[in-house]
Amino acid sequence: MNLIGKNITYKPDNQFHLNDVSFDFKKGNLYTILGRTLSGKTTFLKTIAGLLNPDTGELFFEDKDFSKIPVWERNVAMVYQQFINYPHLNVYENIIFPLKQRKLSEEQIKMDVEDALKTVGLVGFENRKIQELSGGQQQRVALARSLAKKAKILLLDEPLVNLDYKLREQLREEFKRIFSEGLSQDTILIYSTTDPQEVMELNGEVIVLHEGKVLQKGDAKEIFENPKNLKVAEISNDPPMNILTGSKSSDNLTFENISINLPAHLKDLKSQNYYFGIRASEIKLDKEGEEFEIELAEISGSETLLHLKKGNSKVIALIEEVMNFKIHEKVKVKFNENKFYVFNNNEELVSSPYGSHNG
Repeated sequence: MNLIGKNITYKPDNQFHLNDVSFDFKKGNLYTILGRTLSGKTTFLKTIAGLLNPDTGELFFEDKDFSKIPVWERNVAMVYQQFINYPHLNVYENIIFPLKQRKLSEEQIKMDVEDALKTVGLVGFENRKIQELSGGQQQRVALARSLAKKAKILLLDEPLVNLDYKLREQLREEFKRIFSEGLSQDTILIYSTTDPQEVMELNGEVIVLHEGKVLQKGDAKEIFENPKNLKVAEISNDPPMNILTGSKSSDNLTFENISINLPAHLKDLKSQNYYFGIRASEIKLDKEGEEFEIELAEISGSETLLHLKKGNSKVIALIEEVMNFKIHEKVKVKFNENKFYVFNNNEELVSSPYGSHNG
């Protein structure tokens, strides 16, 4: 009864949009597709919806060859990032529109629409025109229309990306509630995003996609704690994980002109050159730390991102408050040595501060 993809490839004009992608999605579960822009996320969803036909591979749902089932019979609903609604219809009419095609009784349609409105928090908005709604409310209408269809597969393609910061935070919380309380156990939910924070908060099974290829699968915690390689480490962190080229000796980690005491979790690491990774949140302002020059300071929400340089070493530090800095100002920062990741020359994970590694 699963949705199963086997070795799916899609490469129009001989360019890979999907490259040998396989998956096994179970009913009642949430799956998150994490990847940067142009990684293949939308192509992945459109292939499931039947809007694109893969060049090779197989797609099965409920033990049936899904590729032979036309789009209108797949019982799939898709929510796009562009707030696709019918502007000439009010909220109620927007949600009811796809249900009219299914020859349901008026009583059943009314019940399904009311349930969907309640789930997305739009009760009382039934007669509002789409133009009278905020961006977040318009996206709720699109989601309600999909929920009312009671589709067995619900696809959400970066549904929050066009919203402002505060609204995105609010709707993210709403989506978490809807996904945990408002979905049938017969539904497979597939949610695509570029935002690692959404992945962590939604807490489903994750597929990391890059240039059409699956780099890693696992739950959100596993992806965060044990990124399989450098590319996953970059994609699954915002800002991307800082990567420094350096070496390990018996007492220190050394990066060009920076030396750090050897952390306990790396004491058995072979002495040689590696890529070392550390998250921006693990670099703190500290009067006893290393001196860096500020190349750029940017405020994001309630945080400040400092782009720092020392010699050829560049890092980003995340300060959990709004602070004012000047370009070229000198600051001292300290690295949390207990949170360093290590990757080998093939860019594969060797050691994680959370205790798991690939060898």
